[in-house]
Amino acid sequence: MKEATGELNTTVVIVIIVASLVAFFYFTIWPVIRNNMNENVACSKAICEKPEPGAQTVRCQVYDKDGRPVGDSIICVNKG
Repeated sequence: MKEATGELNTTVVIVIIVASLVAFFYFTIWPVIRNNMNENVACSKAICEKPEPGAQTVRCQVYDKDGRPVGDSIICVNKG
């Protein structure tokens, strides 16, 4: 009986550790990944101003299919 209780305790500990790791990923790492993907998609759809020489970033604007600006301008990495 003691042996079965030990195995149950080990299983509970492992389940708690796995749940903690999943929660850490979901609430800490995933939002950063999701925001980075959304930013990259927005920058790929945007029309950017002509950057100054040597500039690391450039101001861009996303437009809808009718040519109207959508939201505020965004700052994108200069891929010049």
